[in-house]
Amino acid sequence: MTNMTTFLSSLDRPTPPADLGHELRALWWAGRSEWSKAHAQVDSSSGRRAAWVHAYLHRWEGDIDNAHYWYRQAGRQLPDQSLDNEWHEITRSLLRELSPQL
Repeated sequence: MTNMTTFLSSLDRPTPPADLGHELRALWWAGRSEWSKAHAQVDSSSGRRAAWVHAYLHRWEGDIDNAHYWYRQAGRQLPDQSLDNEWHEITRSLLRELSPQL
């Protein structure tokens, strides 16, 4: 997985690409509106990236108190943007970490 275009086109497949880490797999499932499968990818993961994805998922779920907790763990504030925009922001950020030249 090297860029956003490739990531987005992979959403048509039945399963996420094998080379994705937990956080990007969670975002992949979220991109397919599969909240439970997305959450399962980061539920036991640690680190700020996983916390950011976890926060986003609880915001999407509507559990704002839980989302606040996870945003704090990620070192972030609850965003003032649409869920769709945040999904794109997180996905782009994590993909850039994998391929910094993008």
